[in-house]
Amino acid sequence: MDKKLYTLAPSETMDDLQLFFFPPYITLAHMFHAPEGWALRSRVLKQFQLQYVLEGDAEYEIEGLRYRTLKGDLLFHGPGEVHQVDTVGGKPYVCISIVFHFGETAYPIRELIGFGLNGAKLPHHMGNYSEHPIENRLSELVHHYRQPGLYHQQRSQQLLMDILLSLAESRRKRSEVSVTKEASGTGKLILIRNYIDAHLKEGFRHEQLEELTGWSRNYVIAQFKQTFGMSPVQYLVWIRLEKAKQLALQSGLSFGQIAVEVGYSDIHAFSKIFKRKTGMSLSQFVATLYRDTPDR
Repeated sequence: MDKKLYTLAPSETMDDLQLFFFPPYITLAHMFHAPEGWALRSRVLKQFQLQYVLEGDAEYEIEGLRYRTLKGDLLFHGPGEVHQVDTVGGKPYVCISIVFHFGETAYPIRELIGFGLNGAKLPHHMGNYSEHPIENRLSELVHHYRQPGLYHQQRSQQLLMDILLSLAESRRKRSEVSVTKEASGTGKLILIRNYIDAHLKEGFRHEQLEELTGWSRNYVIAQFKQTFGMSPVQYLVWIRLEKAKQLALQSGLSFGQIAVEVGYSDIHAFSKIFKRKTGMSLSQFVATLYRDTPDR
């Protein structure tokens, strides 16, 4: 019988509330005006950090990856990631830095903003949010963090979670657009495959596939091979041989007639390619399927 959690003492509910997490603990939230020539040498934090560019630009390096950040860019890095910042000479650099953690809780932040990719690193460049509500929330967070009292503490925590959830939503929308584009590409590949299936006997020219998809010949070949493990020509040969096997077993046609049905006018050429691809002649293939079963 399911527990009625609302009837239990708080301590008795904890084992059943594993998907609930404590709010983030903020250890730094400030707006920083970098002096001329300022730079941050390589360092490693044991906490998460959000770095938002309010004005100017800078070279931000995280784990050997360099990002040229401009006004509105938001960077994110996690515990243990080596990072450094170099400002650009003669240009201002004003940023908001938020450093936070979730206590001893193993908060699944990769699942929230990295979509749970096994072994994948967390994303660093979160996007550009100039004149976006996220920019206002970051500034408001800094304001509340600097004020004393429980209300301001709770507001800053709430704002940080709002920011993280907004980032997750933004990334999810971009991912959905990417999936839509990918689905469109997959649809064209299926269209190619169906076209080859329908023209098994006469075959195809690459110009026809280009016209069908709007892709270049090399792109058609590369995408088809990546998806189906063989080029369009290799796929045509494969389905012809599979059709030949089917006809040999079910149609009663001669081997010469089968060759013609699957697009080969020369039976010797057909026999040669069949043996090269399968390791046996068509007659040997049929014999292996109809070999007498020995008496027991």
